[in-house]
Amino acid sequence: MRSSRRAGTANRSPVLTAPDDASRRLTVALACAEGDWPHRDWPSADDPYVGRALFTPPPHQALRDLARAADEGAEAAAVDVVVLHCEDPADAFPELLSRMGDMNSSVIVISPRRDTDTILEVFRGGAGYLVEGDYCTCMLSAAVTGAVIGHTYLSPAACAALREGAQRMAEPPADALERLRSMLSPRERQIMELLSTGLGAQEIGMRLRLSEKTVRNNLSNIYAKLDARGSTDAVLRWLGAAHDDSLGSTAR
Repeated sequence: MRSSRRAGTANRSPVLTAPDDASRRLTVALACAEGDWPHRDWPSADDPYVGRALFTPPPHQALRDLARAADEGAEAAAVDVVVLHCEDPADAFPELLSRMGDMNSSVIVISPRRDTDTILEVFRGGAGYLVEGDYCTCMLSAAVTGAVIGHTYLSPAACAALREGAQRMAEPPADALERLRSMLSPRERQIMELLSTGLGAQEIGMRLRLSEKTVRNNLSNIYAKLDARGSTDAVLRWLGAAHDDSLGSTAR
């Protein structure tokens, strides 16, 4: 994903919550107008992971201001995750990415759009996707926390749309997909099944009664075997929705 970090001086970003220990917790940039944000009570004062949220309304110039300040050593300006709340990501998501420039912050998109094409394009862009009304603030905090360690979080409706889209696409030969999946051990297959439903390492560990570290070690092995760049790429390959012809290749 992108890199750097930035926050606004023009369009000074109001802080929703900034507890005393916020410096030890995550900072989120809300890429929307203040009046469009649906969760006025998020993050809560007792949220153990997310410390504060800053508004960076369109055209998101505040993101570059924050990144510049962070590059100059202002730790308070560092943004960990950008959450884009919009009606239609088809235009808003590419525009946000262009405004972010070389920022290294992960992105999560929140939108009422639940069609497969929209969600698949956002997912391929490396961002998580939460369908409006299909998540709670606890899930939002989990998505933010997962994003900073490389997980691409999907709400249940977004996950269902992605799976449906993968099945609709020109499917690779069944034997090629099975050959790809056969490169994984039974445990690794279990982990990929859960990862493809949008669960993160901690949740997968709870389901399989494994430590989070064990799950992460398994994921590293999976990425190597599937020749995947990360969780997003691995899921696309697992579902047979990758753009390239890697499904016909052999294990490494």
